[in-house]
Amino acid sequence: MDKNLRNKILITLAFLFAYRILAYVPVPGVNVDVIKDFFNSNSNNALGLFNMFSGNAAERLSIISLGIMPYITSSIIMELLAATFPNLGKLKKERDGMQKYMQIIRYLTILITLVQAIGVSVGLSSLNGAGGEKAIMIDLNLFIAIAAVSMLVGTMLLMWIGEQITQRGIGNGISLIIFAGIVSGIPSAIGSTVNLVNTSELNFLVVIAILFVILLTVGIIIFVEMGERRIPISYSRKVVMENQHKRIMNYIPIKVNLSGVIPPIFASAILMFPSTILQASTNKYVQMVSDILNPNGYMFNFLTFIFIIFFAYFYASIVFNTKDISENLKRQGGFIPGVRPGETTAMYLNEVASRLTFTGAIYLGLISTIPWVLVKFMGVPFYFGGTSVLIVVSVALDTMRRIEAQIYMNKYQTLSAVGL
Repeated sequence: MDKNLRNKILITLAFLFAYRILAYVPVPGVNVDVIKDFFNSNSNNALGLFNMFSGNAAERLSIISLGIMPYITSSIIMELLAATFPNLGKLKKERDGMQKYMQIIRYLTILITLVQAIGVSVGLSSLNGAGGEKAIMIDLNLFIAIAAVSMLVGTMLLMWIGEQITQRGIGNGISLIIFAGIVSGIPSAIGSTVNLVNTSELNFLVVIAILFVILLTVGIIIFVEMGERRIPISYSRKVVMENQHKRIMNYIPIKVNLSGVIPPIFASAILMFPSTILQASTNKYVQMVSDILNPNGYMFNFLTFIFIIFFAYFYASIVFNTKDISENLKRQGGFIPGVRPGETTAMYLNEVASRLTFTGAIYLGLISTIPWVLVKFMGVPFYFGGTSVLIVVSVALDTMRRIEAQIYMNKYQTLSAVGL
């Protein structure tokens, strides 16, 4: 293995290891046992889903118990604003403007983190253990201040770790943090499943059926994620002669799932944000809304399906700008056979991308909800959804592609250095 690639992999693993260490650092002044028992009794609702995405950091009330979700939520808000206000969208496309754009996201992340941290702290004030022990062992006002600062520092550290992985390691840092959080819960999930089988609370045939659903889901995800539509491109003879010693891309690859894993992450972030805040309330009407947003309920998964379709179209329109592609093709002397360059090419690409996005959006929605429906009818006593499987498989595939691209790049650099 090339030294540069090995160093990038080691850097990525080191930062992910640091992330897992932070998950075991609790906020000062809390009774961790009371909070853990509370999460164990709510493992099949919004808190269980939130705990899974945080890598079980929430059940320890770690300084990173809010996870990377405040950053994702602020990114969603900024993306929506950029699509609504042209000046903000223009700011995002400029090199210097992008730095200001990211700075605004960071400031918004700080605000969302503080709101969530204060909400969680106030909610814990009424939480008691089975023996009457209080979740907060110090003065409430002091705890709110400590928790707000601790969780803010933890979220900022996660943002920094994600940026460092993206810049110096392999893969997308934010996606890998979510990936590591979900994967970290697999050993405990296997252990609890074995215990349920041993105590006859879960039938062994049901476990086999669950494994079949997971493997089938993984197979479908890999099949669709690898699929793409290739639009042929022709170049004028002059361009071909000028670049005869260079490789010219003679097709435009359009993936079936243009938006990747972003829609499920965005949908989960939006639905978990109100659920986390509402869980802290004792009002019966607020609790009623909280029950409706239970991840084990039909309404939550229906809303997940709708949000995923919306974000699939929204994000696909951002990552695949047909107007820019058609202008670049025209500038380079390329054209799609049978399609006039310029606006007609943009309309053609937009039509193809829209059809593929529709298929990809339905695929994402079904993958994120159908496995839950199947497992729901099997009577499984814990939360399981296709969103987590989709994120894990998609991030793993993306990371493998990046590693493969790095290997090929190193080979070309080696051949160029030796003069072959």
